[in-house]
Amino acid sequence: MSQTPDTIVHLMRHGEVYNPEGVLYGRRDGFHLSELGRQMAQKVADTVKDRDIVHLRVSPLERAQETAAPLATLRGLDIVTDERIIESTNVFEGKRFGEGDGTLKNPRNWRYLYNPWKPSWGEPYRDVVVRMMSAVRDAREAAAGHEAVLVSHQLPIWITRLHAEKRSFLHDPRKRQCTLTSLTSLHFVGDRLTQVSYSEPAGDLIPVADKKAPFSAGGARQEHRP
Repeated sequence: MSQTPDTIVHLMRHGEVYNPEGVLYGRRDGFHLSELGRQMAQKVADTVKDRDIVHLRVSPLERAQETAAPLATLRGLDIVTDERIIESTNVFEGKRFGEGDGTLKNPRNWRYLYNPWKPSWGEPYRDVVVRMMSAVRDAREAAAGHEAVLVSHQLPIWITRLHAEKRSFLHDPRKRQCTLTSLTSLHFVGDRLTQVSYSEPAGDLIPVADKKAPFSAGGARQEHRP
């Protein structure tokens, strides 16, 4: 039987981005939420506004800041911008990855694909964990006895979850359980992580194209104990 957590740190992925060209936008400036993305951010804020959220920490990228704005307004919270929870770097940033684009079929790109464990095409997973968990620790301390929300990005959140659950970093990106505006929640008793749970407060607004993970039921929750 698990202990009741005294602090919860929610890792929230940003909402849908306006990206008509379908590029891997990564850390690039100028990518804002779409109209649907703004609706998703507002719905999550409306859903969790009565929770005991006292701290809000956000990636500096526009899409994350815009996702956090409704929650900051409803809870009366200041947004703490934190570079440690920014998107991961990727050598394919700015390229298209749609069907038939051929980015990964181009021999010039094969030199980046030799090591999926690291990975060889971007920021090492272990480095992602170090910076994300450092931010999680600060948020946990700032919200001790309450709840905090960190608005970040899919890969950093997913790698942090794999670390928390003591699972391998090697994975299929198409099967990440981290849809738009989802919450990956880290439950702490003191400074000890006791449980990881997952929910989608705006699940009914998630586009079919984003439902790549094996779990995408609106508002439902899945739990895992490390």
